[in-house]
Amino acid sequence: MPAVARRSVSAAVERGSQIARRHRPDYLLLIVSLLLLAIGVIVVYAISPALTVEKNVSGNYFVAHQLLAVALGLVIFTVMSRVPYRYWRHAYMPLLAVAGAATLLALLMPVNAQYPAHRWIRLGGFSFQSVELLKFALLMWLAAFLAQRVQEDSLKDSRATLRPLLIALAIVGFIVAGVQSDLGSTGVVVVMMAFMAFLAGIPIKRVLQIAAIVIIGTVLAISAMPYRRDRLLTFLHPEDKCLTTGYQACQALIAVGSGGMIGLGLGRSVQAYGYLPEAENDSIFAIYAEKFGFIGVTVLLGLFAVFFARLRRIIERAPDDFSRLIVAGVLAWLSTQALINVGAMIGLLPLKGITLPLVSYGGTSVLFVMAALGVVFQISRYTHYVTPRISTVKGGDEYESSRDRRRVGGAYNATPGSRT
Repeated sequence: MPAVARRSVSAAVERGSQIARRHRPDYLLLIVSLLLLAIGVIVVYAISPALTVEKNVSGNYFVAHQLLAVALGLVIFTVMSRVPYRYWRHAYMPLLAVAGAATLLALLMPVNAQYPAHRWIRLGGFSFQSVELLKFALLMWLAAFLAQRVQEDSLKDSRATLRPLLIALAIVGFIVAGVQSDLGSTGVVVVMMAFMAFLAGIPIKRVLQIAAIVIIGTVLAISAMPYRRDRLLTFLHPEDKCLTTGYQACQALIAVGSGGMIGLGLGRSVQAYGYLPEAENDSIFAIYAEKFGFIGVTVLLGLFAVFFARLRRIIERAPDDFSRLIVAGVLAWLSTQALINVGAMIGLLPLKGITLPLVSYGGTSVLFVMAALGVVFQISRYTHYVTPRISTVKGGDEYESSRDRRRVGGAYNATPGSRT
């Protein structure tokens, strides 16, 4: 075995007697990610003429910016895929510090009249959405934090585990939902943290208690802001306010319905010409449905299904708790965003200003999603088949703990030496 390969052999895995050795990464995950990025570029290119008329910019402005974001995203993906994932177990503090500084800077920046919330850092032609960095930093911190608690067997200790989680939730809720008025991103962070905590093995009773606190906080946050109450009423009865607060929801439904079975085609969009707000960002799924119809939507959702299935597969075969929790956080993060975006465009969820991962226009989102996927790609080099420690009782499998059941459920049990 070459010296480099010998150095890449990891420590013995925590859930069996196997050794996680470096092997081929999950190229199918990479291929699907590239296909989703390509779909986003194609849709942005197709609606660029409409966007340039509406926003009075040069003809190639949007597609050029999206191509630049994709190119930078691929560079970041390549770099992150070569950094040993265990590095992030000790590097989350600088990440959190930078994310906190970026969030404070965003709060101090003058707001845009079109987007009055303090969510963006704007310096000349450069813009940066601080919450995307915050998601990535929280992902790494929580994976390291929970993995450490698993190692110390202190997940049930309220002082050691639950209190820091509740403090983190309170800070995120106050800054992101309260000050930045970004309830959608807050929801994504909450789901990500809850899923990672559950997978780590925190008792379901504790998870439900935290969920109850979050629900109460959400109700209070909606009740405290008139525009949030209006959004909720609009979601319940969009047809009553199609010319006011329900305008985007109604136009999105028109776009989705106009696509029919096969769509109108790439160059024949109507809704992108000033009718559907944020056609390149939050509403890109509706524009895609208008252009490609039911068949195209089925293909897109199928790609997302494969994408999330590959993440789940890596979770099942991850070499240790830290890597497993990272991939679980990425799965919760991206699947929640996709669910909120698609659900809002077809009228099943309220509009929350959440982008469709890898497809929507926007450099910040693309960069940090690709950074997270680069870490996942690196982890996929060390996946292995799971051999859980179980005993058979009355014909059924009994796991050593609920955490074992959660983390190996659905995994393949093959002979040692099998490769992914």
